[in-house]
Amino acid sequence: MTQIQTLLIIGFVWPEPNSSAAGGRMLQLITQFQQQGYAITFASPAMDSDFMVDLAPLNVKKESIALNCSSFDTFVKELNPAVVLFDRFMIEEQFGWRVAENCPDALRVLDTEDLHCLRLARQKAFKEHRNFTITDTLKEEVAKREIASILRCDLSLMISEFEMELLKTTFKIDDKLLYYLPFLLEPISEKTFEKLPSFEERNDFIFIGNFLHEPNWNAVQYLKETIWPLLRKQLPDANLHVYGAYPSQKVLQLHQPKEGFHIKGRAIDANEVVQNARIVLAPLRFGAGIKGKLIEAMQCGTPSITTTIGAESMQGNLPWNGFVTDDVTEFTNSAMQLYQDKKVWILAQQNGISIINERYSKEQFENDFASKIQILRSNLPQHRLDNFFGALLQHHTLTSTKYMSRWIEAKNSKKD
Repeated sequence: MTQIQTLLIIGFVWPEPNSSAAGGRMLQLITQFQQQGYAITFASPAMDSDFMVDLAPLNVKKESIALNCSSFDTFVKELNPAVVLFDRFMIEEQFGWRVAENCPDALRVLDTEDLHCLRLARQKAFKEHRNFTITDTLKEEVAKREIASILRCDLSLMISEFEMELLKTTFKIDDKLLYYLPFLLEPISEKTFEKLPSFEERNDFIFIGNFLHEPNWNAVQYLKETIWPLLRKQLPDANLHVYGAYPSQKVLQLHQPKEGFHIKGRAIDANEVVQNARIVLAPLRFGAGIKGKLIEAMQCGTPSITTTIGAESMQGNLPWNGFVTDDVTEFTNSAMQLYQDKKVWILAQQNGISIINERYSKEQFENDFASKIQILRSNLPQHRLDNFFGALLQHHTLTSTKYMSRWIEAKNSKKD
């Protein structure tokens, strides 16, 4: 009888698929590993949240773990996972050395979500009113930590082709350590398409995004102060509905119904509100990764207008689901045209469906991903031997982080 292999996922937070694209991405990965026959345990040091998904119906075991505590060593040794998936590099920093020490034969996989050093370097360049260059990522302090984490892991899952190329060319990361795995979606069938609301059945503009994410807050400010006044002047009866989880007081204060600018907060059903909107506006001025809000727009048959950063790595060689521009006037004129011209709108909608079906259909990736994991597990000693810098970093990190963590643990025990 074949022994069931265990996958341990260590989460930065508990998955909230209705709050962020990262939550949805995590559920997609859970499904992939379950299809490969893994029993899954999801552990996190995060507090429970009101909006976290219930893992029990998904046949995923939930475990709370503590930072800087040797109780994790006992837990992971008893679990003895075949594969450990770290949710973002900060989690690998905290727990990677403990996994390496207690379960040396476990395959260590990092899900990057997006490149933090890229996002933060772009954000810094924007706030300093200068043009971003790729070399800015090298100067970003977090890059040293993030790249070290990628090197220590056996494989890093990348959601963006642009970011994969950046890692290979700018940071000289070996291609064998990286694997392109974007959102894994169900293709949009003709039957699903026919159920979508028509052009005439839809009204108004929408923005949607988690407000704990700085690029989203900045985009809403940009809409309120610059884009929406221009658009409202041309379409005086139009409304913009802004949805997003965790809105702060400064977000709520932007609510101006008389100006057609409505702050709605968390959407109970994101699909419903996006399907009922005619256009998604996403003027993102910095960021990284693949934008969940724009994928969601395509799935809902809702054309979008975004920036080059918003659309980065999303469409391949296919035409966009609307318009892509960094110019304010073009952005506004494109929004007005898309809102009023049914032919242009329908073409944009069809473009979005083509992008989903041709670039994100999970059937394209499932078998290859399963094969990649299996091959790596079968050849792990040689794979690690080929990754000398990873072994070097693992050696020094294990030593330095281990003693820092032990010191914190001892300090905490004295308080108790």
